[in-house]
Amino acid sequence: MPDEELIVEFALTRLDHPGLDLEETAALLVRRVGPDRMLEFAAANLADRGELRGGVFEAAVERVMRVVLALRDAQD
Repeated sequence: MPDEELIVEFALTRLDHPGLDLEETAALLVRRVGPDRMLEFAAANLADRGELRGGVFEAAVERVMRVVLALRDAQD
């Protein structure tokens, strides 16, 4: 999934659940996209970091957070 599509999915998830913080929203998104996308996110995180930190789910959530925070920081 391209980063742009990931951001759109994140935004839609956040709209559906406005009370969640960013990490909770990222975790919900990873659960929503299913195991194949979760593995894709974890693999992208491994490629970026050169290591897996935690399990596949945690690595996938970290990838979503890294993309979201990178976009947010780029706009500042």
